[in-house]
Amino acid sequence: MNIFDGLNNQQIEAVKVTEGPVLILAGAGSGKTKTLTHRIAYLLSQGVKPENILALTFTNKAAEEMKNRVASLIYGSRFMIYGLFIGTFHSFGVKILRNESERLGYKNNFVIYDEDDVFSLAKDIAAGLNFLKDKFKPATALHIISKAKNELRGAGEFAAESGGFYKDKILKFYNIYERQLKKANALDFDDLIALPVKIFEKYPDALLKYRNQYKYILIDEYQDTNHAQYQLINLLAKKHKNLFVIGDPDQAIYGWRYADFRNILNFEYDYPGARVIKLEQNYRSTQNILDAAHEIISKNIERKEKKLWTQNQTGDLIEVVENANEREEADFIVNRAADLSKNQSVNLDKIVVMYRTNAQSRALEEACLYANLPYRVIGGIKFFQRREIKDILAFLRLIQNSNDEISQKRIMGILGKRKFDDFTGSWDKIKEEAKTFSIANLIKSIIKKTGYYNYIAAKFPGTASDGEPESESRINNIKELIGLASKYNKIEPVSALSDFLAEAALMQDQPEAGPPRAGDRRNESGEKLNLMTLHSAKGLEFDAVFIAGAEEKLLPHARSAYSFDELEEERRLCYVGLTRAKKHLCLSFVKHRNLWGESGEVLPSRFIMELPPHLVRFQSLADGYNLPEIEL
Repeated sequence: MNIFDGLNNQQIEAVKVTEGPVLILAGAGSGKTKTLTHRIAYLLSQGVKPENILALTFTNKAAEEMKNRVASLIYGSRFMIYGLFIGTFHSFGVKILRNESERLGYKNNFVIYDEDDVFSLAKDIAAGLNFLKDKFKPATALHIISKAKNELRGAGEFAAESGGFYKDKILKFYNIYERQLKKANALDFDDLIALPVKIFEKYPDALLKYRNQYKYILIDEYQDTNHAQYQLINLLAKKHKNLFVIGDPDQAIYGWRYADFRNILNFEYDYPGARVIKLEQNYRSTQNILDAAHEIISKNIERKEKKLWTQNQTGDLIEVVENANEREEADFIVNRAADLSKNQSVNLDKIVVMYRTNAQSRALEEACLYANLPYRVIGGIKFFQRREIKDILAFLRLIQNSNDEISQKRIMGILGKRKFDDFTGSWDKIKEEAKTFSIANLIKSIIKKTGYYNYIAAKFPGTASDGEPESESRINNIKELIGLASKYNKIEPVSALSDFLAEAALMQDQPEAGPPRAGDRRNESGEKLNLMTLHSAKGLEFDAVFIAGAEEKLLPHARSAYSFDELEEERRLCYVGLTRAKKHLCLSFVKHRNLWGESGEVLPSRFIMELPPHLVRFQSLADGYNLPEIEL
């Protein structure tokens, strides 16, 4: 196979420039992975030894795809690339530490603590320091420590900056946490990058060894690197300067994971004279979709200008649809997706509905179930299968049926055996409230009396797939459940509870919208509509894309209202969503939304307002709409 087969002129140029620093600005759908893997194959064809090449990416899936592509280019054999390192940053960190960790006092048979292991250790430390009675949250401490490690700030540096009671507590926690890890010969995931950097900075001979080995370094998705990864790369590349980085600052959407997209913006300052090549030919979308996406992303200030073009058709106009509320929005999207599948021969698997927050999936899932349309939630769990929802339902089920041992066992797992005995007085009050309270108010009472939100905050550190803190995302799911329960407010409480639990059970029992029906092509073929957050969509593509909830305070998220950096990231997130679409693109918004247990009028997203009018077909389905009477 000719290595240059199927490459355009810019891709060929990127593949052939083997010496010196190279920055590839690869737009969405422009063949980024193809360019990267063909370059590795070209290096090998030019006599570069496999062990002298280091290629780093962010996921095991991406690394595996790169390995397979390179192997297929080199006579289809992995044997030909033996010694070549293609892997994630963290796997590379492990490789270094297995050889060098004894320099820092670790044995090379160290274990790696996952999130649960780390949280268990953090709880023990906090308890030992009597921090819990001061409402000191282990999850908060872990977040601060993780941020410090990703910024390459150790306990000593943290101590120099610390001041005040709270920071001193964090510092004490940090020191004990590090000592306990070392005592157990264990590392957390942040150590896998931070410690190799520490070794390289402290031991020049170790750095020289790896510099001499890895003469050609290639970095995928460079805009997603954090400071520790950036430092690791630049320490290794400083001698030979054969550093090839590829990415797109317009698709930098992981700031909440400590990624710093300015690493790619500043590449030419770090490496004066770097070759810069733009991949602007798009192989995925219609020109109308590309023009619409560019109009939005061009409003960002911190970016490098490029404009995607394609040889594909001009394509359909962008649909913008106004609905009355989230239920009608979900019905419209599901019906439109079904029509595309049935009448326009668009495979249901090639259709996606995207949304900004996890809680938005509830209305969409409900619409799919009622329409008997099979669906899957990608990168997340279906609403009624989410742990926090099942926890709240367990309380309600035990109210309805005191013999429900499964629910009682679940509740005891939340409260603990001793606490459950102490809770019986409050439980008696809750059962009395169930006779007169609406379900929404009953759920609120359960949450207050059990301290469930505090339990969630302590139990779930980290970040969810929608970019929100994990605990906040789960709490918003519960608020969405409260909003759903409000439709039973005018029904007698005991009957309402029975009906509500029956509905929830049916929603749980039909995860794939029921069994296949005779003559139903979609169900027989196993096709399913895709539902996912915008953050989960990175790197994917679909024939048809629906973006639900294109409204102010959702997209862009309310948190970005007073932050320049966060607003620009929200714009990039919208851009990522738009550029997933190949042929059909629809943005929807509503006039009135019930979300997270709150109800109110909303405004269309500013991103909708920025779309060029000549590229848009607008439709309002909200005529004659009256606000529903909802009690919360």
